[in-house]
Amino acid sequence: MNPVFDQWNKAEESSAIESLLHCCATRKWAAQLASARPFSSLEALIAASDQVWLAMTQHDWMEAFAAHPRIGEKKAASASAQSTTWSSDEQRQTEEASQQTLRWLDEKNRKYEETFGFTFIVCATSKSAEEMLAILERRLRQTQLQELLEAAEQQRQITNLRLRKWLVEMDPR
Repeated sequence: MNPVFDQWNKAEESSAIESLLHCCATRKWAAQLASARPFSSLEALIAASDQVWLAMTQHDWMEAFAAHPRIGEKKAASASAQSTTWSSDEQRQTEEASQQTLRWLDEKNRKYEETFGFTFIVCATSKSAEEMLAILERRLRQTQLQELLEAAEQQRQITNLRLRKWLVEMDPR
């Protein structure tokens, strides 16, 4: 088993919560997941994470969304240093985008926020800027409820990736 995972399973609750907040910035989610320890495996942790996430309220989801930068930007106001690093890695493909695509992303991001009231959330890993722009344009046509549920699903996917990164990157082996 991963020594980081073992340490986290045994850590003080406040420390365990802080570690989880790098993966998803919702305090209630982190507290509930930390209080459910110990977990026998990463897969058990991710299954519990999914279960806790799906039981969260709209307010809890918004807390997580607020920690994300806009696609194409470097940092969200409420993001941790680790979360900022992961966001940058996840959005790396936007660095190769044309200036026109970046302008369109910026414009559509702002329209999205005006329409829905929160940052556009997409699991950006392995997606080009052009793909994210197309997804953003499609999602602008959804209802408020459809989009809230889609953003929550994207956040769940991001959280699962970050839980895996956290345990792999921190493993000294």
